[in-house]
Amino acid sequence: MIVVMRPGASEEDVARVSERLVALGFGVHLSRGTERTVIGAIGDKTVLNGVDLEVMEGVERVVPIRQPFKLVSREFHPESTVVDVGGVPVGGPEVVVIAGPCSVEGRDQLLATARACQASGARILRGGAYKPRTSPYDFRGMGEEGLRLLAEAREVTGLPVVTEVMRPDNVELVARYADCFQIGARNMQNFELLREVGATRRPVLLKRGSGCTIQEWLMAAEYVLAGGNRQVILCERGIRAIDSQFTRYTLDLNAVPVAKELSHLPVIVDPSHGTGRANLVAPMSRAAIAAGADGLIVEVHPNPAEALSDGAQTLHCEAFGRLMDEVRAVAVAVGRQWPRVPAALRA
Repeated sequence: MIVVMRPGASEEDVARVSERLVALGFGVHLSRGTERTVIGAIGDKTVLNGVDLEVMEGVERVVPIRQPFKLVSREFHPESTVVDVGGVPVGGPEVVVIAGPCSVEGRDQLLATARACQASGARILRGGAYKPRTSPYDFRGMGEEGLRLLAEAREVTGLPVVTEVMRPDNVELVARYADCFQIGARNMQNFELLREVGATRRPVLLKRGSGCTIQEWLMAAEYVLAGGNRQVILCERGIRAIDSQFTRYTLDLNAVPVAKELSHLPVIVDPSHGTGRANLVAPMSRAAIAAGADGLIVEVHPNPAEALSDGAQTLHCEAFGRLMDEVRAVAVAVGRQWPRVPAALRA
């Protein structure tokens, strides 16, 4: 349930209600908006029999949260959350594009990609140091050396870094190098991993599993928020396709407005994994922004034909530049802001 405080309720009022809820056995989570504070109470509502919280000073009303996800719900936090990734706000007025190679393959490849992505307007660099692969014989990443290269690319370009963490015991290591954890589709319901990143205060990019419902996706986010980490970005990246002859997955753009209606968390889209085909990335990127996505995560490589992973869905650096021009036009048309690229970087 949520306890909605009156506009102008004092800090003492909020503290008094919170202490009462804790005494009743509830977990308490505060959501402070521009006009009022909402207190989320997670626990057994039956203990409230005979207890009237609405008579307490500063309380406007008590409202049950109807959804199984509590902290993630827009009922609990009506205002949209903006997640800060290394100084880049995700979920605000500006559309944010995250771009880079599927896998970090070496220093020259990564730095060339990072510079090209930055020059086209990308705000965050992506790159996999640890790669979950269907085949045990495929390239599975450079590990900590890949993390070091990502940190170097951040130093050179100023772009914050998002990279995948695959195991709970790797969270501390990845946190030394990355600005944002990525939880991949295969790990969306790795609840021990979700708890581990929830215990940090580092932003988390949570991809939807290919066989998971929107509710399951939001419940996975609930694990992170329940651990105390409110910095979660939802990422739609495709569900299993009926016709896999033409697309790797079905990019479920319905999920964008649905998730934004149900949740206060920012939502971005991955058109690279969502389609599996480079020629589909641009049209689905345009559609994603038109549907209300707060950003994109796109795979880019200087030579996709030689990429060690997912080359078929990866854009060449020049094609990424063209994509950004197209997406900018859509973003402006739907009333979103677009980052300005300094002339020195465009040269």
